[in-house]
Amino acid sequence: MTTTVLLPDPTTPLSRETAREAFAVILDARASEDTIAAFLIAMSERGETSIEIAEAARALRERMIPINAPPGAIDVCGTGGDGHHTLNVSTAVALVVAACGVPVAKHGNRAASSKAGAADTLEVLGLDMDRAGATAEASLRDIGIAFLFAANHHPAMKRITPIRQRIARRTIFNLMGPLANPARTTRQLIGIARPDYVPLYADALAQLGTQAALVVSGEEGLDELSGAGPSVVASIGNVVLPARVTPDDAALPRHAITAIRGGDAAHNAEALRRLLKGEAGAYRDAVLLNAAAALMVAGTVPTLVAGAALAATALDTGSADALLDRWIAY
Repeated sequence: MTTTVLLPDPTTPLSRETAREAFAVILDARASEDTIAAFLIAMSERGETSIEIAEAARALRERMIPINAPPGAIDVCGTGGDGHHTLNVSTAVALVVAACGVPVAKHGNRAASSKAGAADTLEVLGLDMDRAGATAEASLRDIGIAFLFAANHHPAMKRITPIRQRIARRTIFNLMGPLANPARTTRQLIGIARPDYVPLYADALAQLGTQAALVVSGEEGLDELSGAGPSVVASIGNVVLPARVTPDDAALPRHAITAIRGGDAAHNAEALRRLLKGEAGAYRDAVLLNAAAALMVAGTVPTLVAGAALAATALDTGSADALLDRWIAY
């Protein structure tokens, strides 16, 4: 049963305290669905501030079911919703980076706007989602990788999902996934589908106590570093990249985005397995570019060129492929 709690006027920017209380009300379902929907739409039309994004994430973090993570664990995650329907780049990056010795707490979900999310593709490859969820903390500790299925860790979002579906448009909650990793990672590579939001999002991330991160967006609206051309980048902490990065910066060739267009979960899973078996091409180069950035975030390498070379070794030696098999069998 909903209450009659009112939300503040969303047509003007909210203070930190007001935003904190507003998102507590929303996530605890203490306002009506109509009130929440109107609030989210108006805020989206006005444009969210970094304070509002940070406080929404803080409220979600306070209600999540967390796990413990080893020191130095990172997340590689995109907001999704870029409309390009590419292969699962961040999922492949997670495997490659973990094969390089960096613990990866991969936060993800099933497809929302694409044909195959990380969970869908990993499931086709043989990863039991229920078991992976139950053993996430142990697998992260023992083999250096875990999949943190968002639905298992964010019960408060179940109340918001019907409202988001009814609204059927982008709201602040489309930005929340990477900001509320259940492993409480303080090192992240985050891709967002809106290049103009990169500085704003990075500011929100910094407010949340992030130690080191890169927020990236392909200039064509891709929620990862683009293998086709320039990407907008914001650096946090002691990891530093230029504000504009291209594949050339990692000594990698460029490929049209259409070269990594994905399909359903079965299609994407097959492509991912071929990649891990050593297949060259646009998918591999996109993964190498983003893995290089993640390895910089982890503090493992000093440059994108060095990161791409290390990531290539993880693929060429079969280490990433073997890690997937260990994970499935775990």
